Amino acid sequence: MSQQQIPDEQAPPRGHVRVVYLGPVAPHWRIDSDFGDRNVIEQFRQRALARLLLLPPHDPQFRRNRERVVRDAERENLVLDWDLGLPEEEES
Repeated sequence: MSQQQIPDEQAPPRGHVRVVYLGPVAPHWRIDSDFGDRNVIEQFRQRALARLLLLPPHDPQFRRNRERVVRDAERENLVLDWDLGLPEEEES
């Protein structure tokens, strides 16, 4: 019998993280978690903060580093939410 691997899309998430923008004074970011393995979350937190530490959301480098954080979360199979402190656009 051959073993079948479950594709990443079907596997349940390993955890949840929320990246929160704290404001213009450093540190700019906080990373919270609702569930998941502490080791996985902590390692992700360290990598994400290293990419975002000194970058406010309006910095041009932020867009590139945000994409890297998103890809990292996808690789780790984590649910990722962003709270940039911006109001949601109203639907017309």
